[in-house]
Amino acid sequence: MSRSLKSHARYAVEVAVAFMPWLISMYVLYWLEYGEIWTVETPHRDKIAVVILAAGMALSFLVQSYFIKRKQQ
Repeated sequence: MSRSLKSHARYAVEVAVAFMPWLISMYVLYWLEYGEIWTVETPHRDKIAVVILAAGMALSFLVQSYFIKRKQQ
């Protein structure tokens, strides 16, 4: 493999890994709805959904920041 192809493949893997926490949080919300674990009557459902999404997005941000910081060193 050429160096350019390796660097592009590595970047693609890093982006995929960085998006994983966010995708997992989206799947958790889907699973909660599809499995009928919570319903419209569930107390504080909207707040819990925001917390789950924010946690996934924050973890994705931290992972991406780690990859960028490591690349700069």
